[in-house]
Amino acid sequence: MLWSVTLQAAGDRPMTHDEIVELADAVATAQGVASGIGEPAYGAQLVVEAADPDEAESLGRALFAEAAATAGLPAWPVTSVDVESE
Repeated sequence: MLWSVTLQAAGDRPMTHDEIVELADAVATAQGVASGIGEPAYGAQLVVEAADPDEAESLGRALFAEAAATAGLPAWPVTSVDVESE
C-alpha cells in the first residue's frame, strides 16, 4: 500500500532557498516535495510503500534523514510526522 508521509524538522535559523532546493532534489526519488524557505524548519512530503502506518512512518523518517544529510542540512529533530494512505 502507498502512504504519504509528511515530516518537519525544526531548528534555530531560517532555511535558504538553495538549501530547500537541495532537499527537493534529494526527496524527488520518493515522489517528494520539500518546504521551508525562510522558515526555521524544513520539511518534506514523501510517498512510501509499506504494509501499515507504523512501517510507513519508519521508512519516511529514514528517507527524510537520508535526504537531509544528502542536502547538507542540519540534523535538526523531527518535530512533526503525519502519515496518510494514498
